[in-house]
Amino acid sequence: MAGFSGDGFPEATPLESPMAERKATITRNTLETQITASVNLDGTGKAEFETGIPFLDHMLDQVARHGMIDLDINAKGDLHIDDHHTVEDIGITLGQAVAAAVGDKKGILRYGHAYVPLDEALSRVVIDFSGRPGLEFNVPFTRASVGGFDVDLFMEFFQGFVNHALVTLHIDNLRGDNTHHQAETVFKAFGRAVRMALTADPRMAGVTPSTKGVL
Repeated sequence: MAGFSGDGFPEATPLESPMAERKATITRNTLETQITASVNLDGTGKAEFETGIPFLDHMLDQVARHGMIDLDINAKGDLHIDDHHTVEDIGITLGQAVAAAVGDKKGILRYGHAYVPLDEALSRVVIDFSGRPGLEFNVPFTRASVGGFDVDLFMEFFQGFVNHALVTLHIDNLRGDNTHHQAETVFKAFGRAVRMALTADPRMAGVTPSTKGVL
């Protein structure tokens, strides 16, 4: 009988051969940005970033470490204008890479959720690898920027990710006064929710987790 590890995730189970190596690299070039994103969904949380946007790198590092995803993102964008195109396109490219790495989704839990606190801040993230893009983003940031980063762009990042990873994603910051804490709890919870959703379900090996038979 399968048990659960101390952090609440099902105990590690060998994946069926179609899921044995869940890795992908996607390169996306436009007139505004040139981005390459590599993911290993069964990694150890290693991360390398070269985006030119330090606070976004800090947030993506939370996803890698708490999601146990190896993540490598290299981005060059029109930062002389602002960060908007680069942030959105990183979300798009990361979503494409995750979708490619996940594959047919057979044998995964499919749903994931996490609550993460940081001092006074608390955020909840719920994700469904549904094959349908949908985003509910409810984060009442207390300041317009942190670390020189326009926090409005976080929604653009997640919208890009959702549209191309084909997931349903609900993000709620339940409380918080410090904008850095609000953002960090969101990204940590996102990483842990993704980790849970992509964990192998030993009772569903080789089975698509849907009554439709396809996701």
